[in-house]
Amino acid sequence: MKPFVDFFQKMTVPSDSKIVMLILDGLGGLPLMPGGKTELETARTPNMDALAARSELGLTIPVGPGITPGSGPGHLAMFGYDPIQYEIGRGALEALGVDFELGSEDIAARGNFCTVDQNGILVDRRAGRLPTQESQKLVDLLRTIKIEGVEIIIEPVKEHRFVFILRSHGIGADITDMDPLRVGLAPLEAKAVSPDSLKTARIVNQFVQDAKQLLAPQPVANMILLRGFDRLPKVPKFFDLYKLNAAAIAVNGMYRGVARLVGMDILPVDGLSIGDEFSALEKFWSQYDYFYLHYKKTDTCGEIGDFPGKVAAIEEFDAQLPRLMALNPDVIMIGGDHSSPAVMKSHSWHPVPLLLYSRYARSNGISMFGETICRSGSLGIISAQHVMPLALAHAGGVAKFGA
Repeated sequence: MKPFVDFFQKMTVPSDSKIVMLILDGLGGLPLMPGGKTELETARTPNMDALAARSELGLTIPVGPGITPGSGPGHLAMFGYDPIQYEIGRGALEALGVDFELGSEDIAARGNFCTVDQNGILVDRRAGRLPTQESQKLVDLLRTIKIEGVEIIIEPVKEHRFVFILRSHGIGADITDMDPLRVGLAPLEAKAVSPDSLKTARIVNQFVQDAKQLLAPQPVANMILLRGFDRLPKVPKFFDLYKLNAAAIAVNGMYRGVARLVGMDILPVDGLSIGDEFSALEKFWSQYDYFYLHYKKTDTCGEIGDFPGKVAAIEEFDAQLPRLMALNPDVIMIGGDHSSPAVMKSHSWHPVPLLLYSRYARSNGISMFGETICRSGSLGIISAQHVMPLALAHAGGVAKFGA
């Protein structure tokens, strides 16, 4: 059976509507105590609540029941792509996010500076989220590592993150991650999963050992973790699927990367705040049919277990919403790429709240936006891949099927 997106591509037609997808990263949450309220339900969100009364509500499943997604798969699903069919490593997305021209044979991985104790055990996977300026100096140090027969490229991203890129003959991308994903364990050794990746694993392990020696004198960032090894996949372009001139507004590299992967224009943002992102939306409003706007702070607070911080981040986002409404868009989607409950301090498999507004929405009349009300909403619990088809239908961009 052909993927749904292949069928849907034949159904799309040009439309002069304005569509906006607002992604609050890690939006979904859980109550601190059984029977309590989630972060979204706790937050004071008068603007989203008012919009919810005029919208259709539901919950989205990014990949499949019980599957905890990363942000890359979660975003691809919200853009209408099957994240299993178009599986992509975090490294390739990070490289695209810093505007690096990744070659078709390049292998990229996401790098983290981290902290290990005297026994080599992880005590902080993110090295205290060290300042970007300090991270850039350490990237320069890593660039001094040379391995015969291979070109190694290191690019800083933000805070503790960097991109690691390999160029060489006879290398494969099928190797395991080095990040155990929790403290209290030693960094893992890269292992080849297929014979054509044996050389890659040897190069990576040698590089990490050299990096360990170079970084040993550092008080905090004294080791590195690499994960998400991959090449750049080929995916259908957003315009070809939906007949929409699309633009992305994001300040973090990975999210710019996934948008660039599907062919969206990456708009400049003069600053780092959510207010700055909405300013970019206003500035470029007349130039595009579709806007994707990403908000990171909700996920950051969820991952560090900061329930009040995530509540405050949601409220900060809500305060900007009138600026969008003043532009009079035809279709608005508010959702998330995955859940990041503060009580879990991680991504999770829980379905994510979704709001879909248009003049044709079968509104529920209830001024509330949260997990509980969305569970009983008219959209039901749907695959995240079906959000874009629904939005395009509300925008008049889908032809009639059959006679």
